[in-house]
Amino acid sequence: MPRGKKKSGPQRLRCPFNGCSQTFRSLHGRTYHIRTAHEDPYYTVPAQLAHKPPSPASSSEGSDQGLPHEQQDEGHSQGFFADDAEPEVQAHTPRKIFHPYLNALPCDSNGQTLPPNTPPSPRTTASPDDWAPYTDEVQFRLSEFLYRTDEMSASNIDTILELWGLSLMKHDDLAPYDSYQQIYDAIDSTKLGDAPWRCMKTESLDIRDDAPSWKKAEYEIWYRDPDTVIRNMLDNPDFDGEFDTRPYVHLDEDKKRHWSDFMSGNFAWRHCDKIYEDDHTTKGSMYVPVILGSDKTTVSVATGDVEYHPLYLSIGNVCNHVRRAHRNAVVPIAFLAIPKSDRKYDNDPAFRKFKRQLYHSSISAVLSSLKPAMSTPVVRRCPDGHFRRVIFDIGPFIADYPEQVMLSGIVQGWCPKCTAFPDDLDKPSGPRRHELTDELLQVFDGGQLWDVYGIDEDIVPFTCDFPRADIHELLSSDILHQVIKGTFKDHLVAWVGEYLALQHSPRDAADILDEIDRRIAATPAFPCLRRFKQGRRFKQWTGDDSKALMKIYLPAIKGLVEPDIVKALSAFLDFCYLVRRADFNEDTLNAVDQALGRYHHYREIFRTTGVRPDGFSLPRQHSLIHYRRNIEDFGAPNGLCSSITESRHITAVKRPWRRSSRYKALGQMLMTNQRLDKLAASRADFIARGMLPADRPPPLRDRLEELIHAHNDLKEVDEDGGPTNEEQVLSHVHLARTRDPSTIEITSPIYVFHSAVAHYYAPSDPSGIRGMRHERIRSTPAWRGTGPRRDCAFITEDEDQAGFRGMSVVRVQLFMSFVHNGIEYPCALVEWFKKVGRSPDEETGMWVVKPEMVGRGNERLVTVVHLHTFLRGAHLIPVYGRRYLPVGFSHTWSLDAFEAFHVNKYCTISTNLMRDKTHLFTQIVHKLARSARKFSFYAPSSVITVFTDLCDA
Repeated sequence: MPRGKKKSGPQRLRCPFNGCSQTFRSLHGRTYHIRTAHEDPYYTVPAQLAHKPPSPASSSEGSDQGLPHEQQDEGHSQGFFADDAEPEVQAHTPRKIFHPYLNALPCDSNGQTLPPNTPPSPRTTASPDDWAPYTDEVQFRLSEFLYRTDEMSASNIDTILELWGLSLMKHDDLAPYDSYQQIYDAIDSTKLGDAPWRCMKTESLDIRDDAPSWKKAEYEIWYRDPDTVIRNMLDNPDFDGEFDTRPYVHLDEDKKRHWSDFMSGNFAWRHCDKIYEDDHTTKGSMYVPVILGSDKTTVSVATGDVEYHPLYLSIGNVCNHVRRAHRNAVVPIAFLAIPKSDRKYDNDPAFRKFKRQLYHSSISAVLSSLKPAMSTPVVRRCPDGHFRRVIFDIGPFIADYPEQVMLSGIVQGWCPKCTAFPDDLDKPSGPRRHELTDELLQVFDGGQLWDVYGIDEDIVPFTCDFPRADIHELLSSDILHQVIKGTFKDHLVAWVGEYLALQHSPRDAADILDEIDRRIAATPAFPCLRRFKQGRRFKQWTGDDSKALMKIYLPAIKGLVEPDIVKALSAFLDFCYLVRRADFNEDTLNAVDQALGRYHHYREIFRTTGVRPDGFSLPRQHSLIHYRRNIEDFGAPNGLCSSITESRHITAVKRPWRRSSRYKALGQMLMTNQRLDKLAASRADFIARGMLPADRPPPLRDRLEELIHAHNDLKEVDEDGGPTNEEQVLSHVHLARTRDPSTIEITSPIYVFHSAVAHYYAPSDPSGIRGMRHERIRSTPAWRGTGPRRDCAFITEDEDQAGFRGMSVVRVQLFMSFVHNGIEYPCALVEWFKKVGRSPDEETGMWVVKPEMVGRGNERLVTVVHLHTFLRGAHLIPVYGRRYLPVGFSHTWSLDAFEAFHVNKYCTISTNLMRDKTHLFTQIVHKLARSARKFSFYAPSSVITVFTDLCDA
């Protein structure tokens, strides 16, 4: 390594490559030798696990009911659990144990089980050039572009078709369509994805003249048959390879259990056990849990007086990343009625009761067509083309707290999951269940139920109409409203302001808040990180604003508030980023518990300082204690978060409303949704038949070389980073395609680049469908009129050390490449930082680094390193201390103006996952030729001077 530091040890380490007799005194030396003397092997994710990699973990919370148990059946997978009956697992062999009874055996269209290895029957007999109902590819792609991609109005479509036709008249040819109506008719005639909207109406409760208006009104509920919607979803070939047909238990090489997608959780296994126990004829069926979500949303930007209440449907079989990317895996199936009346009835108990009863009865009526198939399997075609006998079940319900109160029939302020009292929510308590409510209803009157048990006796949850459904069990964790918006923004950030107001004079408190805002604004730039130019001083907060503030808030308040407040926020942020992971194992669940315990300990500072004198009985904060059990039941919370339904509002409600005439807009919105579904279904069908190229890489890929060529063909774009749908690798970095014309002769021409692109696996961040992201690391002498920009990056030093202990941070002064002896070396000129201390900072939990100096301490350590050693970009935030920033301080000066920096683990949260060997099942893949060797050295001062001149050029 460039530092020239060596470790001594009693035993020498051998090179792991056969035929190599080299030995080493340190891991550092062995790593350097492997990279320089041997080819760097290429690894990808094993094909069978490509769409859901293992990651963080979670352990059992004592949830013993319905847990998988050891069983075996006809060569299909075994069951799980009970320590004395744990199945024997071969060492170092990750495996999945599938449910032994509801094991999704393929059958024919009549439900007769097929012999093993029977191929699926063709989906269609249409010829490969049959574009029906379109005449050819041009018609389909034009329809899709104008209606879905561009959302062009009917009048503008007519205009462009007229111009197109005029241009072709000279060639005696015609445009693909004559008018917009022909496009609409072609889409409407599509049979694929068809799920027509229907309307049900309520009857007036009272038609007398003096009756309240809400009693005289008739209410419309527009809905689609959920059975038809699920049939279309199951028959979507786009989900093939990203679809679980059976509940499973995922064990890693250490026999530790993993939770990720929904079917990996205990809920699916437990309910399959119940289904089989009730009816043994269901053996061989496929379990399909129906996931629901609802939330009111407004569409009129200025006044907010136009609102809708959509109900969404998904299924638990699709992988979480597919549900988050939508891809027709989250579909609106109903628009529920929103009763309104005069202001004098706003607090009328009868009106509130009516609204709740209408809500539950509407959902029950919409889902009624699924009820027969919850007991008797029906035959449906699946994404892989096979028919299977399918049995439905009500699965998790995605909702924020106000919606959970309405769903569960409880009193506001109580918990919908447990029986804790509202004035002491964190006190241990038992779970809520329908059975408990029914028993209480037999014993107590309405007043006692309301005051003592938090139960509204007038509400009968819709789940009472369906087998195996209990709304208290079904409510899922909601990261967006419980963690990000609730606990962080609405509670902790607000409490910091209240603390300052209590501890300081109004003027001093305002000065400190202004300083916090200046520190937030002074945060150095980082790809895809929002810049708060004026700090937090804006009125309209979004979920993305809160997520961005979470990443940079901690260093901004350190030194301005008591250390325990910083520790409380640090513990909470650790909890937040742990539960946002895409994969959990038992160790990670223990880490979740520990982070939550630390948060509960340190938040007491807000009680002792008078900010929360009455304690912390807040429903959204209390919900955090249920996360572990929900993860064990439902898998990773990010697959069941209200951010999914909120973002679906945009495509299913807001955009269709803006495309409407605003007059009786709902009917137009429903038609828009139906046409969009048909276009998506047609595209999936044409891709499956080979008539269109795939719009994303397939979930399973056998050859890495295709990935390498795809990286070589990357277009140069001025984009810092974002999700990418590339094949899954852990991390690799390559130079940008555009090189600076500056060259200088040393021993060969050196080509200068102003950026490099890192591709890495980060499923907990907003990412592509395989958990992949790309990120641009910049080193340019001029950046958007603000002077030079020199980004930082992580460099791998010791691959056997977990997390940041095996890495260092460098600041890139120059990207370059040159050829020596026929080999191209992509390199970087970097300034080094060194760690302060041997562990993270006690208050923030972040590592602290400072510039590494050489000589007499007045020169930065500058070296040239091979790009091979880069992992991804690093984000440094200054250690501000207690000194205030001057007014007008620019964020572009931060990396040069301070002496120490926090390594922002919340911006680079996935780095610890990538460096932690317990979470690796793939190795780093670099877009470098196999013959490339590691190149890292101390550059002579004369060479550094030349390179520095290039940096400033």
